[in-house]
Amino acid sequence: MRIIGIDPGYAIVGYAIIDVEKNKRRLLKYGTIETSSREEFPNRICKIYNEMNDILHNFTPDFASIESLLFQNNQKTAIKVAEARGVIILSLQKFNIKIFEPTPLQVKCSLTGYGKATKQQIILMTKKILNLNEPIKPDDAADACALALSGSIFVNN
Repeated sequence: MRIIGIDPGYAIVGYAIIDVEKNKRRLLKYGTIETSSREEFPNRICKIYNEMNDILHNFTPDFASIESLLFQNNQKTAIKVAEARGVIILSLQKFNIKIFEPTPLQVKCSLTGYGKATKQQIILMTKKILNLNEPIKPDDAADACALALSGSIFVNN
């Protein structure tokens, strides 16, 4: 089974694609979709949609794990992230990809067994589970890897 993890945003979208066979997880690709603050917001959303479609077309995941949104202090930012997330979900639906929407707490619990795990603990567990020599950079891509792994645990249960 192939899973894509997605850390939604409108400035940076993190993504990671893993293959899961039995209890083995292999990282195929990770990266970010970045948009410029100098661009108008509709153009940024369009870029996210187009690049997400390209990724989904090229890797054909069976399943997606996209972080659910928690309300933030800055409502303007939260609304824009929600709009970007909506475009990403539209892209996933276009490709008929099943969607899991874990909260940050669920991701932490699934990887460490502890809901208050630190970012560093999540990064270390992601590195260990994927048998990587170095931690994933940048943080958005690392979060997407954790989301993909969390999705793989959800699918196998």
